[in-house]
Amino acid sequence: MTSVIFMGTPQFAVPILQALLDDDRYSVKAVLTQPDRRVGRKHKLTASPVKQLASQAGIQIFQPEKLIKSEELEALINLHADLIITAAYGQFLPSRLLESAKIAAINVHGSLLPKYRGGAPIQYAVMNGDAETGVSIMYMVKKMDAGDVIAQRAIPIEATDDAGTMFEKLSLLGRNLLMEILPDLIAGKIKAVPQAEDQVVFSPNITTEQEWIDYTLPARLIDAKVRGLRPKPLGKMMIDGVATKLIDVTPLAEQTQQAPGTIVRVEKHALVIAAGNGTTYRINQLKPAGKPAMEITAYLNGHQGLEVGRQIITNGKH
Repeated sequence: MTSVIFMGTPQFAVPILQALLDDDRYSVKAVLTQPDRRVGRKHKLTASPVKQLASQAGIQIFQPEKLIKSEELEALINLHADLIITAAYGQFLPSRLLESAKIAAINVHGSLLPKYRGGAPIQYAVMNGDAETGVSIMYMVKKMDAGDVIAQRAIPIEATDDAGTMFEKLSLLGRNLLMEILPDLIAGKIKAVPQAEDQVVFSPNITTEQEWIDYTLPARLIDAKVRGLRPKPLGKMMIDGVATKLIDVTPLAEQTQQAPGTIVRVEKHALVIAAGNGTTYRINQLKPAGKPAMEITAYLNGHQGLEVGRQIITNGKH
C-alpha cells in the first residue's frame, strides 16, 4: 500500500479524501486541516468538513494554527509518507515537509494553471465570465501554486453556474483525475509540464471591498460577479441608499440609453436596471441590509417611488 498524508480543509477536499480512503491501494496515515473555527451567528466552534470525515474514519488529525516550527510539523515529517496530497488546505507547506515525501508532494488545484494561482481560483473564473475552468494536479514547490503540472482537465462554466456549483463540479473532477493519474505517478511514468510564467494570473482571497459590484459594468459581467460571489459572501450594491446583497440577476437582450444604475422598467414582478454599454439586467432576488433574502416581487411591494428613469443604484462604498 502507498502511504499518504492528506491535507485539506473545505468541502472541496472531502470527495478527494473519501476516494483515497475507499481505495485499498492507499493508506491515509494522517490528515492535516485548519483548526476548528467559530461560524454562524452563534459562533459555534465547528470542525472543518475534512476533519469531520477524518474523524469518522479514525485517522490521526493535525490542526496547527501555524504549521511552520510546530510540533505537528516534525510529527508529519517523521511519518515518512510516500505521498503528500493537498486540496485547498489553506497554509503554505515548509520545504522540509514537501521533501519528506518519498514519491511526491502534489496538489489538486481548482483552475487551469497558470491561470488563477491563489486562494480563490473558482470564484475568479466565474466572476470574470470565463467560458471554462478546470482542475490542475501539480507538484508542490515553495512558491504558491507554481509547480510543474502533472495533469489538467477542463469543464465548461454554464450560464446557471455559480461558485457553489463549480466548487462541487471541480471537486469531483479533481477526485477523478487524481485517482486516474496516481498509478502512473507512483510508477514514475509522469512527464510534468512547467508552467508558463508569462501567463500567470493570480486569484487572491476575496476581500470585503471586492464584494461591492461596480454597477457600471456591462450586464453580463454584473451577472458573472453575482454568481461568482454566490452562495457566499454575496455581492452587493447600494440600492435606494441601502447596502443590498444581490443573490440572482438575469442579463437581458434589451438595450437602453439610460445611465447605469437607472430603472429601465418596473412592473409588478420585474425590476430592470441599466448597466454599462447600454445593457440591462433584471434583479430576481436580493437581500437589503438588516432584512431577509426576498424575491423581487416582495421587494417591490415594500418600496414606493421606484419609477422609470430614476437612478437607484449608486457607488456607495464601491
